[in-house]
Amino acid sequence: MNAGDRVRVERDGTAHEGVLLPSASPDHLVVKLDSGYNVGVDRDEATVDVLESGVFDVDAEGGEEAASEVAFDDGLPTIALISTGGTIASTVDYRTGAVTAQFDAEDVLRAVPDLAGRANYRGRVVANILSENMEPPIWQELAEAVHEEIADGADGVVVMHGTDTMQYSASALSFMLDTPVPVVFTGSQRSADRPSSDNVMNAVCSVEAAKSDAAEVMVCMHASTSDDRCALHRGTRVRKNHTSRRDAFETVGAEPLGYVDYDVASEDATGEASGVEYTKPYASRGETELDLDLALENDVELVKFTPGMDPAFFEACEGKAGVVIEGTGLGHVHSKFVDTVADLVDDGTTVVMTSQCLEGRVCDRVYDTGRDLLDAGVVEGEDMLPGTAKVKLMWALANTESVAETMHTPIAGEITERSVPWE
Repeated sequence: MNAGDRVRVERDGTAHEGVLLPSASPDHLVVKLDSGYNVGVDRDEATVDVLESGVFDVDAEGGEEAASEVAFDDGLPTIALISTGGTIASTVDYRTGAVTAQFDAEDVLRAVPDLAGRANYRGRVVANILSENMEPPIWQELAEAVHEEIADGADGVVVMHGTDTMQYSASALSFMLDTPVPVVFTGSQRSADRPSSDNVMNAVCSVEAAKSDAAEVMVCMHASTSDDRCALHRGTRVRKNHTSRRDAFETVGAEPLGYVDYDVASEDATGEASGVEYTKPYASRGETELDLDLALENDVELVKFTPGMDPAFFEACEGKAGVVIEGTGLGHVHSKFVDTVADLVDDGTTVVMTSQCLEGRVCDRVYDTGRDLLDAGVVEGEDMLPGTAKVKLMWALANTESVAETMHTPIAGEITERSVPWE
């Protein structure tokens, strides 16, 4: 009896039929019913009949895991699956009812049989954390792991990541890694035990994107609330804009790079990219030489200006290598903070101004406060997202000599050519 088998489980006269899933507890069997719901049954009190053998060979009795027996096919591309944790790599502990990050990359393969036949897979775990616990040193470990997989011949990389901080990690790899193949971040807004889980569709579409031609760092998530297609967002322009919707991720200030049609992808499990269509220009596969700049300056803060805020927030940034301000409108703070900002710049802190607005460009030349900030030495952040600007400043301070010029220069699609007001 293995995870992936179709089973009939009977306990106290009640029978359940479905697919056996990996369990967080050796004392429970977990079965995904045809309705989409999962049920947990005490192993010692259940009678189990295997109706159909599954795809993967996993010890479902709670012992040591067996290696995946998916055969290598010379005719298929090789996709590296790298796990950092998060909901897409989580399971339910049926003792406590809690959802925890427990799967490694191999477990994801077993949990998503739809991935079989699309590629040859190899997996590695960089971290096993919820994404709120993500830190810059893990970005560096992740970038190094992706670099190693590509150097070892991977035709594409899928990074499984928690959704809450995925946009930061995708930005970090966009700056640290020059890639000749697609690097696709994906996650899940809803855990696998829920009928509305988006884990299978996101995983399948991400693998198809990783086989495609766009050699960029991208985020692949639901494009709508329906199970119709996933959007492919550029890693430096994407933002999570909803706490729980499956289509929470959006490209800010532009359209997504492209989409993956799930119906086409799910029906065509081959070595060729299926259902992928790009609608925006992108860097092509093989166009860029593989390279890695791992250094980051961690002493950078992101400060959000609000009316009536305590001056201590800015004063606490004294001595920092860099500060990104999330200002109002075109890039403003209260005029009383201008001198404080000037003092930071005079002491050697690079100060970059971004906007709290979701759309549009910073321009400190329109109003007096903005002009005073420019005179104080503030660097305009163009139309970069504040989080992306922080990550870029961390990278620029550690890898470039002219930081201000670098912050004005598009490196990985983080700055759009121009901002056009909505008609």
